[in-house]
Amino acid sequence: MVGCLLDTSILVDLLRLYQPARQWIASQSKPGIVTIVALELIEGTENSAALRSVLKLLKDFETVPMDNLDLEWAEESLTKFHLSHNVDAMDCLIAAASHRLQIPLYTRNMKHFTPLIGALARRPY
Repeated sequence: MVGCLLDTSILVDLLRLYQPARQWIASQSKPGIVTIVALELIEGTENSAALRSVLKLLKDFETVPMDNLDLEWAEESLTKFHLSHNVDAMDCLIAAASHRLQIPLYTRNMKHFTPLIGALARRPY
């Protein structure tokens, strides 16, 4: 079982070899991701070398499966917070597993995740 989840922003920092991200991740035990994070990273690649880097990084993290309750929660959250806080569907899907499992979601995007999951949204560095 994972102890926390990572948002796409953290993995992007790791791909960019951002030193604070590298130091922080080394201190974590059992961080995980949801499939949506993997999809966002893959979608952001512009060439085969970047794709290989993303796929290599993704192997370092356990993927937490989503369930139908996550999808329902994400839809409710999008309806509630899209207009008021500009959250998008991907943010809601990423936050859903954190909400269901009641484990922290580490992100650099506190603006979108705090309305969704409150104190479970945490800035790692």
